[in-house]
Amino acid sequence: MNRRHFLFGTLAAPALAAARKPAQKQAAVERPNIVLIVAQDLGAYMVGCYGNTEIHTPNIDRLAQTGVRFAASFSCNAPTPDSGSFAAAGYNCGRADSPAQIADFLDAQAAAKPFFLTVVWPSPTAVAAAQKNVDLYAATPFESVGWEATASNATHKDMMRDPRGGLRKYAASLTTLDDQLALLQPKLQQHGVLDNTLIIFTSTGGFLLGHHGLWGGVSASHPPNMYDEAVKTPLIWCWPSRFPPQTVRNDVVNSYDLMPALSELAGLGQGVTYLPFVYGRNLPKKQRWTDLALGRFEDTEMARDDRYKLILRGQGKGPNELYDEIADVREFNNYFDDPRFATKRERLSGQLAAWRGTKRP
Repeated sequence: MNRRHFLFGTLAAPALAAARKPAQKQAAVERPNIVLIVAQDLGAYMVGCYGNTEIHTPNIDRLAQTGVRFAASFSCNAPTPDSGSFAAAGYNCGRADSPAQIADFLDAQAAAKPFFLTVVWPSPTAVAAAQKNVDLYAATPFESVGWEATASNATHKDMMRDPRGGLRKYAASLTTLDDQLALLQPKLQQHGVLDNTLIIFTSTGGFLLGHHGLWGGVSASHPPNMYDEAVKTPLIWCWPSRFPPQTVRNDVVNSYDLMPALSELAGLGQGVTYLPFVYGRNLPKKQRWTDLALGRFEDTEMARDDRYKLILRGQGKGPNELYDEIADVREFNNYFDDPRFATKRERLSGQLAAWRGTKRP
């Protein structure tokens, strides 16, 4: 089973995929317990371990310190839970939306059977912040986060009337959610399963918080946007007894790549996955990882490699964009019509056209 068909597994997303060639050999099978934490509306740039100095996420950061952090993970569409393959393979699968539900699920587990728990974090925009966290950000200027004047194509112009106030509310709620994460590992330790539990933290998509004059995710503008703040997501694998701690991977991965890697880990599927990277190894001989994320939201398509991002709308009818993500990390300069970038534009356009012609999930 390759990454295109298994998709995001417990998070089967219809947006970001790139085909891989079949694997020749399957990695050694491991059957850890799995806790998959899926945040909503959380971009990588909002998290401390990804460089944010104003929003406090100490518990997410602690996972990164003891695990493997992917610096170039992408997702542009909300996933749909589906853990049927793991259930069929003998995993006890469940879903939790609150700390109480997490505790109830863990309390009900039998030692002889592995479990797969998907924890769905709500959007910080839908969470009431603890007063201590409201106070924490009362004077924060959010100068490092930054925002621009309201864009003419913004779909939530009302939220741009007070972006600093909105940022304070968002940050206080995000830190409140992060506080809840502190309860997870002690609970796993209480049940004696911490050493054999893999914890993964990721997100369905980012949130612009005033970047580019927009408030929201990919639908914060019309037509939809694919700015990195909206599609670049945190991805952390934490299993200290197996994976090298304090590791940062720069490989381009996306939401479709997660469950194939977990499937290989548990011996449930085949295909080229990034699982060897998590272990700190290279891919086997004759296998190659393509640093490319391909995705679509409505009529807006994206091809993103380790340096350039192409955005096509209406299959190229426009308006189109091309960004150099190293020289212009804030994506202020659109090079789509610049002849100096014609080779990059045509290469990514060809990769998008080939993907478009396949049977997309």
